[in-house]
Amino acid sequence: MISGLHHIALATLDLERLTRFYVEVLGFEVVGWQGGWGQGNAIVDAIVGLQDSSARQVMLRVGNLYLEVFQYLTPEPEPRERVRRVCDPGYTHFCLNVIDINHEYLRLKAAGMAFHHEPVFDHSNGIAATYGRDPDGNVIELQEILKPDHVFHLGRSSLHNK
Repeated sequence: MISGLHHIALATLDLERLTRFYVEVLGFEVVGWQGGWGQGNAIVDAIVGLQDSSARQVMLRVGNLYLEVFQYLTPEPEPRERVRRVCDPGYTHFCLNVIDINHEYLRLKAAGMAFHHEPVFDHSNGIAATYGRDPDGNVIELQEILKPDHVFHLGRSSLHNK
């Protein structure tokens, strides 16, 4: 069962410029941290469907809307395509909170949704996630919070911060 929308994500070629726009022009706030991950993070690579990815990121919030902004360092972003990679500029995905990620993964896969990888469980950080694509190629993340005290409400994803 899908339980709600968690965040919207964008990829950009200039993290500082886009962050300034959302904060100064639209009134978002930076929530708690700015971070990212370096190459060699197998958990993130499996979820996002990229090899040797690395990125800088910031989590922003306005009201109950979280916006995660990425600047991928590797692989190098390419010009926009119809079914583009999650590291290229533009909306990268939206995230749906789910209950029982394995059930939702199998249900959606049976309905024809293509996934980058089966759900990846990070029990130490209390999260499971996977990326799939809608019929137009837009990326949808399925996320199950495994620990009720997980820190996403603070805008810090320990999954991305390894």
